Amino acid sequence: MTGFTASWNYPTRVLFGPGRIAEIADACATAGIKRPLFVTDAGLKDADITRRALERLAGAGLHVSTFSDVKGNPTGGNVDAGVAAYREAGADGVIAFGGGSGLDVGKLVALMVGQTRPVWDFEDIGDWWTRADADRIAPIVAVPTTAGTGSEVGRGAVVTNEEIHEKKIIFHPKLLPAVVISDPELTVGLPPKLTAWTGFDALAHCLEAFSAPGFHPMADGIAANGARLVKTYLPRAVANGADIEARSNMLAAASMGAAAFQKGLGAIHSMSHPVGALYDTHHGLTNGVVMPYVLLANRPAIEERFGHLARSLEIPGGFDGFIEWVLRFRKELHVPHALGELGVGEDRIDELAEKAERDPSTGGNPLPFKAADFARLFRAAIRGDLDAARG
Repeated sequence: MTGFTASWNYPTRVLFGPGRIAEIADACATAGIKRPLFVTDAGLKDADITRRALERLAGAGLHVSTFSDVKGNPTGGNVDAGVAAYREAGADGVIAFGGGSGLDVGKLVALMVGQTRPVWDFEDIGDWWTRADADRIAPIVAVPTTAGTGSEVGRGAVVTNEEIHEKKIIFHPKLLPAVVISDPELTVGLPPKLTAWTGFDALAHCLEAFSAPGFHPMADGIAANGARLVKTYLPRAVANGADIEARSNMLAAASMGAAAFQKGLGAIHSMSHPVGALYDTHHGLTNGVVMPYVLLANRPAIEERFGHLARSLEIPGGFDGFIEWVLRFRKELHVPHALGELGVGEDRIDELAEKAERDPSTGGNPLPFKAADFARLFRAAIRGDLDAARG
């Protein structure tokens, strides 16, 4: 691949390429931000990439405040604390900097600074987003430092409601950042394990968007090509974190997955969300573990489509060949085979299944899964029994 530097407006303005972080102050100016709240997670707070970004902002004369009280699986409490920090600083916009957790909390802070309702009132259900005062949503500049969630180009954010131990998807069209800086050099220091896990999140987005019912050829095309990029470049990024070509293509794949899943997600995410909420597992890792079980369960609805996808990805053997590739790919990148290896036990299967049925992602699954179907899938995934996952 050549010509890494580009500027896109799909679905929002994306400044893509090595070194583009140098334009962060310009991005703020484009978004109309003069006093940004810089939202990131605790692990990135003192990182070199964070320090350099803050220095560029200060050097451009911007008054920057930092908020980093963000968990790996962010909570409503993290959002509330971020809103308080925004108001105390007198901020006029948000820079969301980091992986999915930093991006999502930053976006939700921007949403909530102007609202009087609780964040849960804006869950991605029907037209609940219209409850928000859109004129009081703060502008957002997003800077991803991992290649996974694609939240930098999304109109939603995931946050855990601690009181009921459920992950919720919050949605509003104005959660789409005004400007995105996708600089692969910011992802170079990501450890191999996290590179693999976040990469499986991107792959899950692409596969679920491709699986979702309905006619959306643009989303299907983006999803298929995103999956191709993950297949080609994730092993390289894991093997050599300094491989800028691989890092660039994985950043693109992550954004592509998020752009595609406006068509829908599915049971991979329906299962991953309650597991993350109850066991605090890494989201991308959990997606990778449950992926083949869900694909097998969905086979009656997706077999023909995945035969086409397999051919486009140069995977022989149709649907069965695709499943075998997923299993090899997981093993190559050291993703566990069973949820039991993540500490998930069978004692909470009924609770997990009920939460999965209620998850908004379930509506995009190509087959209608109920709690009993999810209970069967959770049991299969906990035990590592692929045969039990087949419908």
